[in-house]
Amino acid sequence: MKGILWIDLEMTGLVPEKDRIIEVAAIVTNLDLEELGSYHAVVKQPQEILDSMDEWNKKTHSKTGLLEKISSGKESSQVEAELISFSKQHLTGEKIILAGSSIHHDRNFIRCHFKNFEDILHYRMLDVTSFKLVFKNMIGFNFEKKNLHRSMDDIKESINELKFYIEKFKK
Repeated sequence: MKGILWIDLEMTGLVPEKDRIIEVAAIVTNLDLEELGSYHAVVKQPQEILDSMDEWNKKTHSKTGLLEKISSGKESSQVEAELISFSKQHLTGEKIILAGSSIHHDRNFIRCHFKNFEDILHYRMLDVTSFKLVFKNMIGFNFEKKNLHRSMDDIKESINELKFYIEKFKK
């Protein structure tokens, strides 16, 4: 089936080789951006990883309630296996197109920490940030994000942002 896999990750920092994924959300849409399924998991991490987070991440992930959920999260290998299964259930027959906001950054973490998942992904990606740059700077349209810093909220916001730009473009 043709579709798009939208991903958003929350991490302990910005450096894939040092930092870790702590939350994953995925939504599969058809090419009309209609939701077909969703997946969410909090990823368990050792306390020393959490202790090494910078102040911005500690404050943000505490404020959202994510930090307190990490100790009861799922193991990284389980999350990766579930993500692969979810993706293959909805998107079959070809490499999977990944989408999101600044998706290249999430892809770097996937490449580093979810290597088996990386293997089923297409090299092409749909980055909503590219649309933002064009529409905001050249045409003056801007989608105001809430920046909630929870993966499912952020991914739904990315899908709605792309819908917003498409509607503006149609007019």
